[in-house]
Amino acid sequence: MGSGHGFRSGVVRKRSQRMVKMRFLVVLMCFVNSSYVYGTTVDDMPIQTFVIPHSHMDVGWVYTVQESMRAYAANVYSSVTEELSKAKDRRFIAVEQEFFRLWWDTVATDSQKKQVRQLVKEGRLEFIIGGQVMHDEAVTDLNDQILQMTEGHGFLYETFGVRPQFSWHVDPFGASATTPVLFALTGFNAHLISRIDYDLKDAMQGDKKLQFVWRGSPSLKKQEMFTHTMDQFSYCTPSYLPFSNSSGFYWNGVALFPDPPKDGVYPNMSLPVTKETIHAYAQTMVDNIKQRAAWFRTNHVLWPWGCDKQFYNSSVQFKNMDPLMNYINQNSKDLGVTVQYATLSEYFKTIHNSDLEWEIRGSEDFLPYSTESQQAWTGFYASRNVLKGVARQASSKLHAAETIFTQYRISYPDGPVAKDWALDKLKALRWAVSEVQHHDGITGTESPKVADMYMQHLTQAMMGVDELLATLFLLPHKLNSPSLSDYQGKEGVHEAPEQHIIVYNPLAWNITTIINITVNFSMAAVFDDNGKPVPAQTQTTAQSNVTYDLFIMVELGGLQHRKYVIRFSEKRCSVTGGCGWTYKAKRVLFDRIGIQEWTKTGKRLLPVLNECYKLMFDQDTNLLHSITYLEDKRRVKMKQDFWEYHANGDVKSGPISDNYIFTAKNTATRAYDAVGMEIIPGKIVTEIRQYFYKNKTDKDYAFSITTRVPECYTSQVQCHRLEQTYFVGPLQINTEVVLRTTTSLTNNKTLYTDDNGYQMMKRTHREFANNTSARNYYPMVRAAFIEDDQSRLVLISDRAHGVSSQGNGQIEVMLHRRLWNNLPWNLGYNLTLNDSSVVRPTLWMIMGSLNVTTKVYHKEAIEMQHRPVVMAIDHPKTSIKLQAGQGFLVPPVVLPPNLHLLSFSVPGWNYSSNHAAHIKQLEKGKRHFTAPDYDRVLIRVMHLFEEGKDPELSKAVTINIKEVLQGLGKVRALEERSLTGTWDINTLQRWKWKTADPLQTQNRRSYTNETFTVTVSPKEIRTFFVYF
Repeated sequence: MGSGHGFRSGVVRKRSQRMVKMRFLVVLMCFVNSSYVYGTTVDDMPIQTFVIPHSHMDVGWVYTVQESMRAYAANVYSSVTEELSKAKDRRFIAVEQEFFRLWWDTVATDSQKKQVRQLVKEGRLEFIIGGQVMHDEAVTDLNDQILQMTEGHGFLYETFGVRPQFSWHVDPFGASATTPVLFALTGFNAHLISRIDYDLKDAMQGDKKLQFVWRGSPSLKKQEMFTHTMDQFSYCTPSYLPFSNSSGFYWNGVALFPDPPKDGVYPNMSLPVTKETIHAYAQTMVDNIKQRAAWFRTNHVLWPWGCDKQFYNSSVQFKNMDPLMNYINQNSKDLGVTVQYATLSEYFKTIHNSDLEWEIRGSEDFLPYSTESQQAWTGFYASRNVLKGVARQASSKLHAAETIFTQYRISYPDGPVAKDWALDKLKALRWAVSEVQHHDGITGTESPKVADMYMQHLTQAMMGVDELLATLFLLPHKLNSPSLSDYQGKEGVHEAPEQHIIVYNPLAWNITTIINITVNFSMAAVFDDNGKPVPAQTQTTAQSNVTYDLFIMVELGGLQHRKYVIRFSEKRCSVTGGCGWTYKAKRVLFDRIGIQEWTKTGKRLLPVLNECYKLMFDQDTNLLHSITYLEDKRRVKMKQDFWEYHANGDVKSGPISDNYIFTAKNTATRAYDAVGMEIIPGKIVTEIRQYFYKNKTDKDYAFSITTRVPECYTSQVQCHRLEQTYFVGPLQINTEVVLRTTTSLTNNKTLYTDDNGYQMMKRTHREFANNTSARNYYPMVRAAFIEDDQSRLVLISDRAHGVSSQGNGQIEVMLHRRLWNNLPWNLGYNLTLNDSSVVRPTLWMIMGSLNVTTKVYHKEAIEMQHRPVVMAIDHPKTSIKLQAGQGFLVPPVVLPPNLHLLSFSVPGWNYSSNHAAHIKQLEKGKRHFTAPDYDRVLIRVMHLFEEGKDPELSKAVTINIKEVLQGLGKVRALEERSLTGTWDINTLQRWKWKTADPLQTQNRRSYTNETFTVTVSPKEIRTFFVYF
């Protein structure tokens, strides 16, 4: 997305070009009067300027990837390759790998590839970040951030032998404290950000504090990262020219869609650099350089040259900039400035060599982000809820498929499932999940056709992985062994229809949980793969009277799958047939009650109990009244209902909300007039369905809450998990709907939310002159909670949302938005968010003491992310003969409860893990055409807890990798790697930056190939290549 320069001034809204011009002139006047005399600095040293050519290439946003490749993206790399080869001093940085890889694989000629390899070797074409995309930092999960980085880094290392060491996160809407930690674990030496609160950036500029050392994790301070914050001009070249009505420094103009112009003449091409214009151009550039220099501590200025969709005609760009830079350098003594083309590494190396002592920033992040007082970029936390949900589902499915394929490869390396075909299915979903992490993808800030593109790529790739999973489960694992499909269709001794399902646990923990499938029969008996009956429950679904929910209690070992047989019946079957293990639940209906009838409340309370809680529902309102957590016998009053903010759609009437920005006209209002309720008491779960009506007489409800309370007193099912699913939409135009939970907790509006599922951040409520509600919204990727001295209410999410505490004891989650406005910029790019979809997100709710909830919510968030995969093998049909022991069971893979198996996959990259050997292979011409490596397994193990949060679970944990994985095969070698796998951890030496509080470094190798023992410290993620 753009940064508000001359081409895209609408993005930053009212911080328009006019404001930038005024500030430019004011600062320049101060500048001339104080810091600079006769064009030289006070210490008589010219400013060294690093001109960094780049093109910001959104993988989506307004145009689809295919449209962008056709209109400009392919031409960027073709023309940059040609122009860099013409002059040794020219440079270019390449950021998003998706476009580069598409160009490399489908456009680049052998000659161009040879040129690129030479440019990369010489350091003149530099890959920055190196991920598939420039991922969003607010609503992305760390799983997916790591995935998209690994995908890009694997390609770059395999193809060129290079490993990016710097970031260029110039466009994500706010900066997370998780990002510098992950980048440090990847091997980066410096981090660059741009979009932070406008008032904070102003203050940091004035105090020369735009550069600092960021310790993003309080538990992993050693993974600190030098961070450069871009000044107010951000990543785009200032386009204002005092001597011309055209934008400046963009000599190739603005990209045209759908096709480049045949005559090469683009709109808004800058005036050429000629004898008549060169001095004016030089003065404009020098003035801007000096303005920027005043905001930094060193005499070195990073001057980004480029912006969105630039350098598709690099010839005209360099043809004009070359003489301009020569002119400035020839007159550097008078102008006080020198200029040079540079890569980002050249700039950061110079800053590092300055040997200054840098200020430390702790684990605070830069969220939320505002461009001015009425423009809080907190709306996108909830924009396009459906896309956010599908993206998370795709990520979870990918993790499951990776783990089951890896087990298959280890156990049956010569099995009948074609490994190349399988890896292609996984690669397609890796690509799609990586792609949607773009900062205008999962954020929901893209145009409708781009949202459709993301959805299409995700759903098609998921279908391919479903095919892979079915193949892995159904085909025989040995060529001479029977498959499950061999048993299908054989007549058995039972006449009732049967269906077979496989349930897979993608986590390295043993679990007992409840799964739910929709069936067409009112009664069923369920048997496991040993022929034993399994506890189950049937009930009519909320959506239809002719379909039924079938709840099944399943027990699964870590990374295990099991087969279950469901035997259906329309009538009650005999206890000996297994139906005695299945409970048929019936619903109890309650009258619909309008809010005007809420005169006497709290008098008729209806209890719902399990081992952990007593929930009380008020029959005078049909709302939740209170929850008592039974271990401490503490009651917390609690009400849940829907509220809505109304947005302004007319720019002439005031600030607007759009897909980025949340600006409410007033405080939220109650979104319903009446509530209905039904309760289905059960023996597996008790389900409470609450229906919210806009008007009491309406036929259809507008919103609903379905709460499932586990009732399994004698099982290992987690009784503290209250599962809630919501139905919201379609909304009225310019409406933003929140689920508000109001409690008796005294939290003083203080909230805790997660940063990308990695760590929890304390969010203290802040008051502002304007827009206080919106500026106190934060992203919730996996979890959020409120608490007081005794109790905590935790919400675990299946997708990203916006969350806030607008009142004492309140936590509200924005579930859905539908907006339209008449801002020309939004209308022109179709970015008004007229989202008419129905959304059905899920939250898990946990209530309890601080100690108890601390122990469970980290693991619960992982279990929400990676729920069991349920795959129906067939449709209900005449029964087959049930045979015990048909299932393929491997011993479980089990980690301690505070460790999570973050990754377990076969990446397929064929590079040597020995860097010197890999470079030699590249030099000999053994490049991208060799077969994938199917024997290298990538695993990541993550510690879930922060230091000091729990007396036991916050301790470092030592495990033996060989023993953990022994059920899958014999581990013969273990290599520790950087986060994305491209560095041998023993050769990775990151730069050290001087601070007032230097950290004690230690070289530790806590495992050997003889013992395979690994120690994982709090919040640490350790990455390994494993060979069986």
